[in-house]
Amino acid sequence: MKQKKLPYIFLCSMVTLASCNDFLEQPVDQRATLNSVEKVSELLVTAYPEADYATFTESISDLAMDKTSGSVVVEEENQNPYFFQDVPSRNEGSPTNYWYACYAAIAAANQALEAIENAPNPEDYSAQKGEALVARAYAHFMLVTLFSKVYDPATASSDPGIPYVTEPEKVVMGQYDRKTVTYVYEQIEKDLTQGLPLINNNAYTVPKYHFNTAAAHAFATRFYLFKQEYQKVIDHANQAFPGGEIESSLRPWVDVYSNLTANEGLAIYTQATQRANLLLTETTSTWARYYASYRYGLATPIVNYLFRSANVTGSSWVFPLYTQGDNNWLILKFREHFVRTDINADIGLAYTIFPLFTAEEVLFNRAEAYIELGNYRAARADLNTYASARIANYDPVADAVTTSKIRSFYGISDTKEGLIATLLDFKAAEFVQEGMRWFDIIRHDITVEHPTASGQVLTLPPGDPRRVFQIPQEVVLAGIEQNPR
Repeated sequence: MKQKKLPYIFLCSMVTLASCNDFLEQPVDQRATLNSVEKVSELLVTAYPEADYATFTESISDLAMDKTSGSVVVEEENQNPYFFQDVPSRNEGSPTNYWYACYAAIAAANQALEAIENAPNPEDYSAQKGEALVARAYAHFMLVTLFSKVYDPATASSDPGIPYVTEPEKVVMGQYDRKTVTYVYEQIEKDLTQGLPLINNNAYTVPKYHFNTAAAHAFATRFYLFKQEYQKVIDHANQAFPGGEIESSLRPWVDVYSNLTANEGLAIYTQATQRANLLLTETTSTWARYYASYRYGLATPIVNYLFRSANVTGSSWVFPLYTQGDNNWLILKFREHFVRTDINADIGLAYTIFPLFTAEEVLFNRAEAYIELGNYRAARADLNTYASARIANYDPVADAVTTSKIRSFYGISDTKEGLIATLLDFKAAEFVQEGMRWFDIIRHDITVEHPTASGQVLTLPPGDPRRVFQIPQEVVLAGIEQNPR
C-alpha cells in the first residue's frame, strides 16, 4: 500500500512529526508539555527515520538485474533507480520519502533537545540528550551520504552538503543553506562525540530500538570509515564490543539460521533478541512484501556468483536460498507487519523492521580500516572470523582467507587490492537485499552496469552526477538548489 501525500510547503513537509495540517491546528505552546524525562523519551522514539532506503539503493546497485519476466512487481521507486533515473514520487521506498523521514526524525531530536535545555533539571535528561544528539547526527549522515557527493577530502570543502538543522522550526516558510559536505561532517562529528558518552542503556526499555552504546559506536565506525580516519574506526569497533565479544555476536547462520523453516527464518532476522542486531527501526514500507519479487533485484546470475559457487576461501556460504516463483530469489530476512486501519476492509499500513547497524558491519568496518592502515594480518583475522560463522564445518586451515588464495581467485597480485576485493564480496553476500552495497559502491568508485531487456547495458561510472540522489523539487522553495543532472 502506497502513501499518498501532497507536497506541502517545504518546512512543514520537511520537519513536522505529523501532517502539516495537524501541526498547525495545535496550540503554539504545546511543546511545553515536554516537561518530564518520560515524555522526552517517548518523543525520541520518533527520532529515527521511519522509511527505508533499501528499495532504491538496492536496485541502483550492482546486486540488481532486470528479471525481464515472470511474477514480478514493477514500481517506479524500484524501476527508476535501476535505469539511473530520478524517482518523481514521494511513495514509500522513494528517495523523497526517505528525505522527509530523516528531517522528521531530526525535528523530533531538536524538540527533545530544546525541552532538555529549558528543563529546570537538565542533568536528569543526560541519557536523553545523548540519544537525541546521536540520532540527529545519524539522520544528517544518511542525508549527506545519499543526497550529496561522497566525502572526498580534496573536494568536500566545496561540494554542496545538505541543510544541517539544529533548532525546532518556528516558522512555516524559512530559507536554508546546503553549505558544504565538510561543514555537514563537522556538525555530525560534533553531535556524535558530544552525545555518545551520555548514552545510558539503562534508560531504554528495549535498547535495540534506540542508540544504545554498541549501536552508537557502530555508527561511529561507519562515519569514520567514510571520513577516512581509520584508527578511529578501529577504536570505536573495539568499544562496541569490549573484551573481544564480536565473534560471539555474529549471526549464527551455520548453527541456527540455516536449520530454520522459512517462517522461522523470516521471524528471527530482525528480532531484538539477536545479538547481531545493534539498532533496529520500524518503517512504513512494503519492502518485506516485495523485496524478492521486484522486477529489478536479486537474479540468478548474481545468486550463482555470491552463493552457488565457491568463494575465495574455497568453500561456499551457508545462506539458505528461497524463491517466490521463477527468478525471485531471497534470503530470509524481512517479514511484513500489516496493521489494519479499517476493521471492515483490508486497508492498512505495511511495516518492515530494518537492522540499521549490526555486529557484522562493525567487523567489516574494522577489517577495512586495518587494510587501509596496512595491518593485513589483522584484516585477514577479521575476514576469517566472519568466514568461520558462514561456512558449514569450517576448517581454520582449509577454509582460511590467505594471500595466495586471493591472488588465485581474483587474479590480483597487490595485497591491499586483493583484500579489499575479498572484503567487498563478503559484504555483498552478507548484506544482499538490505541496500548496503550502494555505500561501498560510492566509497570505492565502483562502476555499475545494468543490462536491460532490450539488450542495452546502462553504465553508471564514478563521477556521474546520477550517483547522487535528487533532492525533492519542492524544497527549492526554501532556497535549496537541487543536484545537477
